[in-house]
Amino acid sequence: MSDFALRVESISKRYRLGSREKYRAFRDVLAGAFRAPLDLFRKKRRARRPEDTLWALRDVSFDVREGEVVGIIGRNGAGKSTLLKVLSRVTEPTEGRAVVRGRVASLLEVGTGFHPELTGRENVFLNGAILGMPRTEVRRKFDEIVAFAEVERFIDTPVKHYSSGMYVRLAFAVAAHLEPETLFVDEVLAVGDLQFQRKCLAKMHDVSHAGRTVLFVSHNMSAITKLCSRAILLRDGRVVRDAKAVDAVSEYVSSALGGSASAEWQDPKTRPGSDGFELLSLGLTDEGGVPMSVAAIEQPLDLRIRYRVTRPGLKFRCAVSFHTRGTCAFVTMERTEQIREGVGSYRSTVRVPGNLLTEGEYTVNLSVFASRGRKSHLCKIEDLLAFQVFDPMTGGSARGDYAEGFGGILRPLLEWQTRFDGAEGAAE
Repeated sequence: MSDFALRVESISKRYRLGSREKYRAFRDVLAGAFRAPLDLFRKKRRARRPEDTLWALRDVSFDVREGEVVGIIGRNGAGKSTLLKVLSRVTEPTEGRAVVRGRVASLLEVGTGFHPELTGRENVFLNGAILGMPRTEVRRKFDEIVAFAEVERFIDTPVKHYSSGMYVRLAFAVAAHLEPETLFVDEVLAVGDLQFQRKCLAKMHDVSHAGRTVLFVSHNMSAITKLCSRAILLRDGRVVRDAKAVDAVSEYVSSALGGSASAEWQDPKTRPGSDGFELLSLGLTDEGGVPMSVAAIEQPLDLRIRYRVTRPGLKFRCAVSFHTRGTCAFVTMERTEQIREGVGSYRSTVRVPGNLLTEGEYTVNLSVFASRGRKSHLCKIEDLLAFQVFDPMTGGSARGDYAEGFGGILRPLLEWQTRFDGAEGAAE
């Protein structure tokens, strides 16, 4: 346990659906005594009905080493927030146990740990006391916390008057600056603006490099791949993947979008195609041919198409389209119809250059068609491939060092030129 900050051993959490404790008067107690046999029978029947209980977590086990930054990802309802609540001792597990070393700071949801009637200043010191920090240490960090949260003007205002953004800024600043050994952060960062999110990610990066541990729940896959060295994918309360962040995100994106980085058809009976065309495989790879469904924004992607022609002299062209947010980002196709003289297998490759697509999730459509007086499809497949593009924020994309919102479906890196035409007021 010496090099582990956190150890989770077979944790399960069960909730009973539709049950709550009600106030009972004396007459209710008497009436309950007469109904006891019938209630016992009903309880037994209900106990056999699985829909009355929900297992939010089921046999979850993993270890986190000191200084490791681990992402927790999955769809809504997968058990991510429940896991952090169990680890933070907000709720007790039904089964299993978790061992956490050192001081823990948790940022689970807006306002957790804050008293609404106290001012921001008072809540900073209250949270420091909860974390076991000496008052002198909290006082030493106080100005840095307030400056980071950008709430100087309202620090002596009761936090019940804060907006949700002010709440989360101050809560994160307290959790990150009071030097806990382990920091749990839920998806509350989505409340803040983009500039503050970037500050939070940078701060968590600094926290991890200082030897402290971060467990980070987020739906922002770009943040996960940039910040975390490892990610745990939850599905229906169970761990389905514990791997490098890029690999776990790749599986999550593929399952969420209903596609993957590659597809192959071994059985001739199931191969898509008609009229002499058979699709053998379709895949997205890096420049070296390695399949990938998560790529940095600056990284080129190759779309590789393998197919078989069973009729000599077949004439057609291939086209692919890339879609995001319900919109076609762009289409690329062979400029002219090509004649495939020989019978056999062929391979076509098209490269999508780096710094063309913006951040987000994409799907790929393939269309193989010939023009015989009118358009005739030999093969048409939609949303078979899925991938994600993220911006590592290194300054090498069209964003540069700009941290605010950046719209659009495409984000090409274009050359800008600026020249000085002379002093102000000079003649043209």
